[in-house]
Amino acid sequence: MSGFAGDASSDAAPQWFTDAIGQAPLIKRLTTADGTTISYRVWGERAWPGVLLVHGAAASAAWWDHIAPQLSGHRVVAVDLSGHGDSSHKSGGYPVGEWAAEVAAVAIAEKLDRPVLVGHSLGGRVAVHAAVAEPELFSRVVLIDTPARHSTVVRLTDHRVYPDPTAAIRRFRPLPAQAVVLDYLREHIVRHSLRPVSGGWMWKFDPRIFSPRPPLAEVLPKLTTPAALVRCEHGMVPRDMADEMAGMAGTTMPIIQIPDAGHHPMLDRPLALTEVLRRLVTTANSERHP
Repeated sequence: MSGFAGDASSDAAPQWFTDAIGQAPLIKRLTTADGTTISYRVWGERAWPGVLLVHGAAASAAWWDHIAPQLSGHRVVAVDLSGHGDSSHKSGGYPVGEWAAEVAAVAIAEKLDRPVLVGHSLGGRVAVHAAVAEPELFSRVVLIDTPARHSTVVRLTDHRVYPDPTAAIRRFRPLPAQAVVLDYLREHIVRHSLRPVSGGWMWKFDPRIFSPRPPLAEVLPKLTTPAALVRCEHGMVPRDMADEMAGMAGTTMPIIQIPDAGHHPMLDRPLALTEVLRRLVTTANSERHP
């Protein structure tokens, strides 16, 4: 989730990040059955094994720009859920089932052959719903720090207009807060998360995305697609909750921990997250094609 407060500094980006961002994605649009336009980003050759990335609440496909190009040898697709990024806003709310249908529609439109479906936070919940609804569509589901239940509902009321992107960068912090957000990632993500409006710039996401939803624990037992839970050491999934989730899932669900990571590992431990995803997609592919 994206939020505000804190200061950005000007630390130089490392070469790996510059190289990854230099592999610009192909931007595509898909109009779903209800008339919603879904934007998504694509890297890699069409014939390569597929990976489909789903962002968290108030985030967007741009949060994967530095991760996706490093999953070399794969056709990587990162979707903007409706109400996020460059996808349409809806007038009637955002049920998780409709987000799941958008993810499935993108997988079908791109002709991905049973891709690995990766979801961060809210995106993990969407991924589980998508795999439960379409169990033959995905080869594996990877949840990144997606809790079984939330104790509170996050509501973002500060949706102000900023005079320029720099002001938004200075005020940005993730929610929930974490100790580290790498400065070059903060700047890239914020600059791709704003839209011009009268008087300045505003976040692209629709504030109405924050609403009470049934906990993941209610649908996790219905999941039959092989799965994995990536737990961030300082994230939102305590070890006992992770063990509970592995036990309640209707499939095998190993737990992989990223040390020293906050809830948003793509912002503080991007290389560790990339390595975990590489291992998981490689394993999924080898199991399909031994």
